Amino acid sequence: MTNIFNRFALIVCIFFSCVLLSACGIVAATATDTNAIYQNKALHSPDGIGKFYQGREIAKVMGHTEALWLERPSREVEEQPQKLVDALNLQPTDVIADIGAGTGYLSFKIAKKIPLGKVFAVDIQPEMLDIIEFLKQENNITNVEPILGTINNPNLPENSIDLAIMVDAYHELSHPYEVMEKIVKALKPNGRVVLVEYRRENPFIAIKALHKMTQKQAIKEMSAVGLQWLKTKSFLPSQHIIIFGES
Repeated sequence: MTNIFNRFALIVCIFFSCVLLSACGIVAATATDTNAIYQNKALHSPDGIGKFYQGREIAKVMGHTEALWLERPSREVEEQPQKLVDALNLQPTDVIADIGAGTGYLSFKIAKKIPLGKVFAVDIQPEMLDIIEFLKQENNITNVEPILGTINNPNLPENSIDLAIMVDAYHELSHPYEVMEKIVKALKPNGRVVLVEYRRENPFIAIKALHKMTQKQAIKEMSAVGLQWLKTKSFLPSQHIIIFGES
């Protein structure tokens, strides 16, 4: 009888121990979820991936099959990219990272401004880098270096760049916090980060909402990685140029 009682008592102790451990696990999981960088939601925009960062849903990535859209002739009028490049105040020896370079549309324009410098054309799609390499050889351009990044790492050397620019790309990063942390580490002293995004403040700009970004949201997200807002230039037809530096 004593043995039965002892066995029962042991089972009861084990049961309550499991309950307590489970409760602790729930508390821990809740804390982890609360402090998580990202949130995933089942109900979301068809233009997004269901993953949220700083209250913003991350947009779907434009794939390499849409490369021709990046090279459309009307882009010169619609976005005025040469005015953008001129406004960056680049020096001939600057090293620039074009994050989400795509076909290298902007990389090659920047390369002309920095004959003694270099452009790191970063993209996570090998097909895009193949296009950049082809155009680089075809046009005998020597100061553009294609770099294959990952979803959470642009693979840039630390303390290597004077400026990182993302044109209509930042809102598509699936891991913006991790990528920006790496970019900050890659900046030289007094380095800058430039986001060029369609102005979400203007509802009449005919771009899907998740592919636009407000200045307020951009400042919020950059501050999370220690960058401070320096200025915004709004002379482009539909995009703003938001410039950041290290705090």
